[in-house]
Amino acid sequence: MKIVSYSFASILLLCVFAFPQDQISTDNPFFKEWATPFETPPFNDVKTEHFMPGYEKGMKQHKSEIDAIIQNTESPTFQNTIEALEKSGKLLTKVDYVFASLNDANTNDEMQKIAKTIAPILSKHNDDISLNPKLFERVKNIYDERDKLTLTTEQKTVLDNYYKGFVRGGANLSDEAKEKFRKINEELSVLTVKFGENLLKETIAIGLVVDDKDELAGLPDDVIQSAAEMAKSKGMEGKWVITLQKPSFIPFLQYSDKRDLREKVFKAYITRGNNNNENDTKKILSRIAALRVDRANLLGYKTHADFVLDRYMAKKPENVYKFLNDLWKPALMRAGTEVEDMQKLIDKEGNNFKLEAWDWWYYAEKVKKEKYALDEEMLRPYFKMENVRQGAFDVASKLYGIQLVERNDIQVYHPDVKVYEVKEADGKHIGIFYSDYYPRDSKRSGAWSGSFRNQSNMDDNYITPTVFNVGGTRSSKNVCKALQNRRANAAGIDR
Repeated sequence: MKIVSYSFASILLLCVFAFPQDQISTDNPFFKEWATPFETPPFNDVKTEHFMPGYEKGMKQHKSEIDAIIQNTESPTFQNTIEALEKSGKLLTKVDYVFASLNDANTNDEMQKIAKTIAPILSKHNDDISLNPKLFERVKNIYDERDKLTLTTEQKTVLDNYYKGFVRGGANLSDEAKEKFRKINEELSVLTVKFGENLLKETIAIGLVVDDKDELAGLPDDVIQSAAEMAKSKGMEGKWVITLQKPSFIPFLQYSDKRDLREKVFKAYITRGNNNNENDTKKILSRIAALRVDRANLLGYKTHADFVLDRYMAKKPENVYKFLNDLWKPALMRAGTEVEDMQKLIDKEGNNFKLEAWDWWYYAEKVKKEKYALDEEMLRPYFKMENVRQGAFDVASKLYGIQLVERNDIQVYHPDVKVYEVKEADGKHIGIFYSDYYPRDSKRSGAWSGSFRNQSNMDDNYITPTVFNVGGTRSSKNVCKALQNRRANAAGIDR
């Protein structure tokens, strides 16, 4: 706890001396109403130095709001307790939603430092609420009387979620167990941030540098150009770089004729975080797993999986395993057939080796061409990201009657991001949708969705959602242009 206090105090002192308080209050966009279209985040004004003061003030306000609920001398009701909880923490949520989203999709060294600093502080703040016996007593009183209350279906769901959230947050534990629970949550908050940081560094690392053009044999032009662009961005102009991001390494595995290089890239990818370097994650993962079991046990669950699944339809790990095994058996049979097809092709080519993992993409592509005359490269120009996105919008329009209209007057956190207003068929505003689909070193791998603002209709005040969808496509915009040019050249069109 001393480490946490010292870290927090250091940050606050930094804010005091580096940024005068009146300037912070005046310039910090989190302390103002957002006079932007649909109150979207003013990304042009949000600076790294705004987050810690925002967090500090947000937690202070949230604590005051929670204290007011606890100190209310009236008997607990849905309105003065559950609704009050729902309305609390708006500033903290505002700051955290923007910070967490940007730290995932467009991070930097300063953002990662803030993430490591704020994680244990937020953990303590949340535990102070979840483990407060007086607050839980009010929630429990309402929950125990729920059948006697006149609540809507939505209110019953909210009440159920709050009560179970408190229980799963340790509210029923003894004082001694609560202290253990706090320490587990604090350590987990730090470890999960560290794991994410290490994984990002390992993922954006260079998997292969090619300086001999002959080693690019088999690669399509767009893959070669993309690798050249990557090399240039990393100060290695004239070479070709394959990173461990999927849009980079999968096409290499799919088309490279150089089996030894495919093996090198594949092994580099699957050993991310397992290289005994400063980014190694083995000890972090082991500790996270152990802490999750300890926390689950404290709450009366056998495993972390039991704890997680208790709130979902599956309920038990064995139900998940049954579902997966029911899928696994026929999938494994199909995979066996595919392996046979690929091995036959390897043998047919006169190669004396057994199919390995780094051969799979390469020979799967060859089998598709041989058996089905299907060349993914010929299809790719038609499925560039812009086309696929518009296709998804068209489907949504046909199924639900909604429109997605691009808005160029809404600020974005990166030039690659596009923003769309979602409307009903009659033009009524539904929400705002951000799309962010190009890979970059500041973005973690994978695909995910989230929000900058959640939907709400409390007190008949309807607030529309502001959501985002993030992922990574194979081709940069320049490479998409190269694909279009290649199609034109093949057709004899001079550009």
